Amino acid sequence: MQKALIVLFKVVPLEVIYGVMALVVPFYMLFNHKGYLAMYHFFRQRLGKGWLGAVGHVYLNHFRFGQVVLDRFATYAGVRFRLTIDGNEHYLRLNEGEKGFMMLSSHVGNYEQAGYVLKSDRKSFNALVYPGESATVMNGRQRQFVDSNIHMIAVQADMSHLFLLNSILDEGNIVSMPADRCFGSAKSVGCRFFGAEAQFPLGPFATAVQKEVPALAVMVMKEGSRRYRAFVRPLECDTTLPRRQQMAALAQSFATTLEEIVRRYPHQWYNYYEFWDGTDV
Repeated sequence: MQKALIVLFKVVPLEVIYGVMALVVPFYMLFNHKGYLAMYHFFRQRLGKGWLGAVGHVYLNHFRFGQVVLDRFATYAGVRFRLTIDGNEHYLRLNEGEKGFMMLSSHVGNYEQAGYVLKSDRKSFNALVYPGESATVMNGRQRQFVDSNIHMIAVQADMSHLFLLNSILDEGNIVSMPADRCFGSAKSVGCRFFGAEAQFPLGPFATAVQKEVPALAVMVMKEGSRRYRAFVRPLECDTTLPRRQQMAALAQSFATTLEEIVRRYPHQWYNYYEFWDGTDV
């Protein structure tokens, strides 16, 4: 089906496929009931929407998510999107330096688009990916990244990928990983997020502090049918603090940045579980 979708994008305009998807979204919401409720609670409890308004916002959230998924396959089919970078000077400064650095992403917008514009001819870009992606998706990425210095590192059950990431940073290169879900590890750090404490994974922030490398939050948000905007924000902490406090400060800086972006683009946050009580669905 995914291969057929790529072929379809070669002959059918992207906007037409969006229109068809708009009719399918309500049925998807019915079958993804737990994810629907998680987003409904987010709009009701965190953004203060009325029940009817929250339902409409959930629909728009699912519609945006569908667009982002379609955009991924459209890219594999050769469709190009215009991307503006807000804060590119932070990336360029670190890219010109000798030290490695980290780019921390989250489940908002379409982070994969960052790989098409935030390129480097000085450092290798190494993205941590979780197993379970289809062969079509992985092959599509490989074709798009063939002329760039981008490599994908799969998470391993024995955690051996951590040694590889450490080596990459020691060599002065770039590591990219998600920093908003506590998957694969019980270690987390509490951050103030939308007015309440939420748990964020400790690993990305611990790595940055232990390796003494800077970290950027990078989020790529959809702004039109063929237009995206990337936000690049440096994460700050007081390096004179004990390491554990530095990790907590970096995590809070990331959570604050994420909240800022989600408030600006509330329909593009794709965490379909109860984020504040840790109940996965």
